[in-house]
Amino acid sequence: MPPTRATTKDRSAGRTLLRLWPYVRPVRVRLSVAAFVAVIASCVGLVIPLVLKWMVDGPVADRDPGGVWLGALYLLLLGMAEAVLFGLRRWLVARPLSRVEAGMRADLYGHLQRLPVAFHDRWASGQLLSRATTDLMLLRMFLAFPLTFLLVNGVTIVVGVLIMLLQDWTLGLVILVPTVPVMWTCAVFEKRYAAVARLAQDQVGDLTTVVEESVLGIRIIKGFGRHRSQARAFRDLVWRLRGTELRKARMLAAIWGVIVTLPELAIGAALVWGSVQVAEGELSAGTLVAFLSTALALRWPVESIGFLLAMSQEAATATERYFEVRDAAREDADREDADSGAGRRGPSARFPAPLRGAAPQVPASAPAADSDGIRFRSVSFRYPDASPGSPPTLAEIDLHVRTGESMALVGATGSGKTTLTALVPRLHETTSGRITLDGRDITAIPREELRSLVAVAFEEPTLFSASVGENVLMGAGAGAGAPELERALAIAQADFAHALPAGTATQVGEQGLSLSGGQRQRLALARAVVGRPRFLVLDDPLSALDVHTEAAVEAALREVLSGTTALIVAHRPSTVLLADRVALLSDGRVTAVGTHQELLRGNAEYARLMSGEDHRR
Repeated sequence: MPPTRATTKDRSAGRTLLRLWPYVRPVRVRLSVAAFVAVIASCVGLVIPLVLKWMVDGPVADRDPGGVWLGALYLLLLGMAEAVLFGLRRWLVARPLSRVEAGMRADLYGHLQRLPVAFHDRWASGQLLSRATTDLMLLRMFLAFPLTFLLVNGVTIVVGVLIMLLQDWTLGLVILVPTVPVMWTCAVFEKRYAAVARLAQDQVGDLTTVVEESVLGIRIIKGFGRHRSQARAFRDLVWRLRGTELRKARMLAAIWGVIVTLPELAIGAALVWGSVQVAEGELSAGTLVAFLSTALALRWPVESIGFLLAMSQEAATATERYFEVRDAAREDADREDADSGAGRRGPSARFPAPLRGAAPQVPASAPAADSDGIRFRSVSFRYPDASPGSPPTLAEIDLHVRTGESMALVGATGSGKTTLTALVPRLHETTSGRITLDGRDITAIPREELRSLVAVAFEEPTLFSASVGENVLMGAGAGAGAPELERALAIAQADFAHALPAGTATQVGEQGLSLSGGQRQRLALARAVVGRPRFLVLDDPLSALDVHTEAAVEAALREVLSGTTALIVAHRPSTVLLADRVALLSDGRVTAVGTHQELLRGNAEYARLMSGEDHRR
């Protein structure tokens, strides 16, 4: 879980919501027009009591039916004008607010793609999903309603109070008596409600995480008969969220009770005092009717303050949660900072180096020994969330994979093989040391170019809810088509794709769970080789294959490996034999490098691993 639960204590809702301005700015004119229309509509409603005053003190007192009908026509026209103006306001905000929401959602998704793997390791997926869905919905609702009506109702209350004071200042003072206690209640409510709103939205994220994990892991849940325990755990989360929502409801009920009760008592007192003045001839009946009508017209603007403040606090919390993700440093921030001094440049200027398959560009100053293949120089790595006193995952790795050479990485579980391969495409950043590809430091290569040079296939294959062909061609450059797809499927022995209901156009479903583990792994391997990469990183890519399929894949892979530089995490001798040389890792260090036969004869640990005697596998 992200460590962000208690960040609302000292934050200002206003300052937090101001962070939405870059998204609102493009549509500010239309939103301003909508707010102005709403203010006019609200003020039109305040004219109605003045018409009533004219009717009571004029046509009604003079027993003039024609005047009464004229007054009724005025009231009808004012009511229609108010309704049309409010309808116009809603029409004005619909399109720009959908644009704001869409822009924020697209920016969040794009930013998530550029965040380092370490960020995704720390954050639960449900928390990210809730920020992209529930939180953005709350922000759209805030921009559509509370943002406008906090202004509109504020103007309405001020104009209405002025009208009442002009009609009779003594009655106006009676109405103003509850102002101080109402404002104090709102201030207390705002501070307390913020913390509860944040807790509720975080709990929604927890629920989303549980639902997502349960759907993706339904086979495990059913296979081990854990549906009841999972249901109990989910029910506990549901009831905790229910308790938090009830706390919100109680707080909202409390402030609503104060905001409704005090003004109602003031209106009652004004009615009694006004009636006494009318009876004594000090106030006209029409003025009292207009005054009370204005006071009643202000009931909704006053009573709405409670839930408008509540929605604003929820929007502030949603904004805070949204920008917790948007503020996370992107993995290419260092590259952008380096480019910022030269001004903004186009894609061709920013990525001038060659793409996949082109001849390497070696700096003139690079030593000849560095100018080929993959080289690790004194590379160490520690995970960002590791305790300070713990040993590093990788320590002082010195390794050279020559151009056109395949090197197998062998070691017990936890020795750092997978972590080492993840450093090459910069899925993780080295803690110290440097890695070069054909003499170029990977930190000096733009990530887009680096990942076009290096293709990867992981032990746990991930497929997307797309067709077989789309999943495989994801590893190819622009313009790749059927020939490249067929070649990759043949190398990975994934011809089963043609036997699927729609062939390579068959949708594989979420996570590719409609396919077997071996089929998913072969498609992931096809995705890695489809683009003819210059550098290939394979993390035990054949672990889920049967013996016969493995042999066929290995035979096809040998041809591919002869034209690329490869790192291969291997556990079985058959996979090791694909490589020209082998590096043995032990406790995060390279302890031996040589051919399979050399290590088998001269290294007891390697021989034990290859014989399957090491229980740590």
